[in-house]
Amino acid sequence: MKFPKLSAPTLLLLPAIIVLAAVIVLPLLFSLYSSFTPFRLTKPETIWVVIGFRNYVSALTSLEFWTAFGRTVLLLTIALNAEMFLGLGVAMLVNKATRGQRLLRTLMMFPMMFSPVLVGFQFKFLFNDNIGFVNNVLQSLGITTSAIPWLIDGNLALFSIIVAEIWSSTSVFAILILAGLLAMPQEPVEAARVDGCTPWQTFRYVTWPYLMPFAMIAMTIRSLDVARAYDIVKIMTDGGPAKRTELLWTLVGRTAYSDARMGMANAMAYISILLSILFTVYFFRKLAAARQQIGAEW
Repeated sequence: MKFPKLSAPTLLLLPAIIVLAAVIVLPLLFSLYSSFTPFRLTKPETIWVVIGFRNYVSALTSLEFWTAFGRTVLLLTIALNAEMFLGLGVAMLVNKATRGQRLLRTLMMFPMMFSPVLVGFQFKFLFNDNIGFVNNVLQSLGITTSAIPWLIDGNLALFSIIVAEIWSSTSVFAILILAGLLAMPQEPVEAARVDGCTPWQTFRYVTWPYLMPFAMIAMTIRSLDVARAYDIVKIMTDGGPAKRTELLWTLVGRTAYSDARMGMANAMAYISILLSILFTVYFFRKLAAARQQIGAEW
């Protein structure tokens, strides 16, 4: 039997292809297969029992799953909008700076240098109800007389997680929007000023349409990050109290490892991936529309 002769580029890429197949493709195929089984970590023999789409039906009809999905969408909506507005404000302030702009850009990127695990521990300490910095400041200023249970109360715990997400990732929006501001031609802005437009009108009808694609790129990147948020939530609250901060991927992690239901967890994970793809398609359509608008107006 004669094997086909491989070209030099193919031979050079073959080791990388083999490694990628072993590290990524095979585990993905195994997890997809196991999502059609009742596989439990405590019962390895269940990996060979095929039950079809039963796990997917159970996940899609589970109130717990859709509650976690709704909470994830709530986190995504609040965090993304807050990050966009704050990032826009920071980018415009840095763009207006006449001195020390390079230093400001470096400081603007500072929160991105921390891993999500470190951010989780940092804000878990800040919002601690006994020794936390936030409670100490509020009590020192006389705003509160007793410690606020930031990570114990369900609503406040979710708020604390949102604050941590916003602090760690606002710089993504700021950097991309600043890139748009630096690349933006000044002739339309000057023309709008000559025509008597107010600063708000200039921003609304000239600057913002040009910055929209940059904001949508940041929105797409961050939507995928928030949709699979796990580290910060796991460290700060572990989905508590009473599952009040349980998100999609913390639910998947708890189902897989705490409950040992790996088959069900993989089914939930693939449903979550499909939902993330739908969000990505939505944002890419918004990005395409913004690009068309710039092409028509500029």
